[in-house]
Amino acid sequence: MKAIVCNEFASVEALKYQEVPDPKAKEGQVVVDIKAVGVNFPDGLLVQGLYQMKPAFPFIPGSEVAGVISEVGEGVSHLKVGMRVIALCMLGGYAEKVACPATHVLPIPDEIPDEEAAALVTAHATAHHGLKQRAQIKPGETLLVTGAAGGTGLAAVQIGKEMGAKVIAVCSTQEKLDIAKANGADILINYTNTDLKTAIKDVTNGKGVDVVYECVGGDTFHACSRSMAWNGRLLVVGFAGGTIPELPVNLSLVKGYSVVGVFWGSFTQHQPQDFAANMQELLTWYVQGKVKVVVDQVVPLKDAKDGLNKVMNREVKGKVSLKP
Repeated sequence: MKAIVCNEFASVEALKYQEVPDPKAKEGQVVVDIKAVGVNFPDGLLVQGLYQMKPAFPFIPGSEVAGVISEVGEGVSHLKVGMRVIALCMLGGYAEKVACPATHVLPIPDEIPDEEAAALVTAHATAHHGLKQRAQIKPGETLLVTGAAGGTGLAAVQIGKEMGAKVIAVCSTQEKLDIAKANGADILINYTNTDLKTAIKDVTNGKGVDVVYECVGGDTFHACSRSMAWNGRLLVVGFAGGTIPELPVNLSLVKGYSVVGVFWGSFTQHQPQDFAANMQELLTWYVQGKVKVVVDQVVPLKDAKDGLNKVMNREVKGKVSLKP
């Protein structure tokens, strides 16, 4: 089969499109013939050696796929050959086939197109887990989302709205804010033409924000860290801006808020039953039209570098999918 292979930690440009052996289903696994792959910001960090995980070489990046089961390993009874599924594979997704643990494979409704199904797993599931398990957000609370037109930011806007929050979207351009508004945001802040801390104070009448879903890092994080409400939850999701901030912890003490890490990949390993329940809820919301994957572009697998660079350069409104 063909795949995108990382042979060394280097720039995205060093990735190779090459022939590799087909995977086989071991005990407890299934093989999925991939129809679409979701592209995520951590994929770019991973191949550069900048992510928490450091796989052995050579490896195939890509953590979320949609496709059809072509082989079922020993001990798997709830999945069958021919089933249309989404799968969390952690690695191996930028390929024509992948072997996945059966525990991380879910049948999908026919109503969801492949390119949207593949992009549903990481972004929406991260936002869902962050807002549900980590923030325990309540109806009527304020939710501020940074990078609100990106994949996981847009998901947080949709899911926060579904969970009853008043959603404040923070973006760098009016075009991105318009997309956030179309997906449910109540209040829009363009941080390039206003002071973010002052704007947050104004739109919350000085109270501050109950929950921040923070994907950007750097100065954006610092503005949010000074804008929290009492008993607030500042969710640390990622650092798309490129700078990992340091928190003056006295702010958390004085303002009485929590700083909460959101690492969805680890959550799926530690709480697989909660992960499965979350995914079922997400799929139900999707069929009901309450959440939606916004696919900015579908890119051929052989051109994966182009799609990944677009994500890394924060040029995406929603998600990019790859098509083998």
